[in-house]
Amino acid sequence: MFEIAEYIGIIAFAISGFFVGVRSGLDFLGVFISVFLTAFGGGIIRDIIVDETPYTFSHNAPIIIVFTLMVLLIIFKFHQKKSIENKPLFILSDSIGLVSFSITGALIALEHKLNITGVLALSFVTAVGGGITRDVIINEVPFVFKTGFYGTISLLVGGILYLLDSIDKLSFPFILMVFVFAIFLRIFAYYKKWSIPLR
Repeated sequence: MFEIAEYIGIIAFAISGFFVGVRSGLDFLGVFISVFLTAFGGGIIRDIIVDETPYTFSHNAPIIIVFTLMVLLIIFKFHQKKSIENKPLFILSDSIGLVSFSITGALIALEHKLNITGVLALSFVTAVGGGITRDVIINEVPFVFKTGFYGTISLLVGGILYLLDSIDKLSFPFILMVFVFAIFLRIFAYYKKWSIPLR
């Protein structure tokens, strides 16, 4: 289950990282770094926290998938499209990446017997850590700090998985239901412009 969610998250965040890099006017290397950080950054931070060799550094498939995907996006001229970030493909890929990595972060935390704080922290860091790193490098306010219902989805996923584990209901069907529910909630919140008010 972990590997399925991990690869889904990598592919989805690679697409959104590509779009962000293109929108920022980066060259090929810059876009590749944007893709790399978005797709792998959160997972690397997660694995370092639990004192494991990052999954990306011990398996060849992730980088091959990401590089192939990036080349295909260039071949089909997605880098020439305008206003990509508001298009359904970007919204969907970003939402899938967010939820997938939230799940992998929570699963790793549960595997290491962390408490609720650890599960929420790893779920959040895995989902948004790469995006934050990317945005800081390209000199932007991280996206997660500008919308109140982005990181919240990650915390919600982590909390639900912790609850399921505590009642011995953490199984593939339940995780799949959480996956679908969280993606729907994220897309719905995006189009409804939900946010958590400061006051």
